[in-house]
Amino acid sequence: MTVLPGLGLRPPHYQEVIQTSPKIGWFEIITENFLFSHGNARKVLRKIREQYPIVSHGVSLNIGSMDETDYAFLGTLKEFVDEFEFEWVSDHLCWTGIGGQNSHDLLPVPYTEESLDHCEKKIQQAQEFLKRVLVIENPSSYLEFSENSFSEKEFLIKLQQRTGCKLLLDVNNVYVSAFNHKYDAKDFISSLASDSIQQIHLAGHSNNGDHIIDTHDDFVIDEVWKLYEFTLKEHGLISSMIEWDANIPSFDTLVSEYKKMESILFK
Repeated sequence: MTVLPGLGLRPPHYQEVIQTSPKIGWFEIITENFLFSHGNARKVLRKIREQYPIVSHGVSLNIGSMDETDYAFLGTLKEFVDEFEFEWVSDHLCWTGIGGQNSHDLLPVPYTEESLDHCEKKIQQAQEFLKRVLVIENPSSYLEFSENSFSEKEFLIKLQQRTGCKLLLDVNNVYVSAFNHKYDAKDFISSLASDSIQQIHLAGHSNNGDHIIDTHDDFVIDEVWKLYEFTLKEHGLISSMIEWDANIPSFDTLVSEYKKMESILFK
């Protein structure tokens, strides 16, 4: 897929997208919204896939968990991504559960050598099984481990170099984490290799004064738009999209954010 702007595809907008065929470059789905459904959700996805490139974005790969790789889950995922021929498949640098129990949250990993080895192994296992290069997102974070021996950017860079995975650079998450941990967001972004970045996420958040929570429930703020412009100047054109997962607005409102992003992307 050439570099294009995209949107997160959410249930309130399925029928409008099918009926009106809006001029959107591509859509990103939340993998788990469709993965275990073989009914109407899959029918909807097939119709939209006939018209648009689609990217699959997961929340359950559980890369950072000490649980062994779940090959049953990977088998279901492989059948799904092979059927729909997604442009790429992404997930998060986090852990989501242990002992077979899912927390339904994106929990942070420690940035240590042991954790790096572990995440490397699990990404390599997933890539070999799926026969695809994974795209891994930097999560937002609200605490740091005292055991950390790397910064987040150092950990991400080493992980990408060791596994050959690509990065889903969430610019809003960089802004959120930089605010929470008081580091330089531009320095984080500048440190990444341009050819390692497959995709960019943009989203809104909730600022609580002394900390920010990544809520995906509002418009992208001006400071994040500026950080996005900086990212493009540093790394060139990158396929980018808007996420909006709570207090989901009308599709027209999403399109207005999409057009703002598009104007910056092709400025």
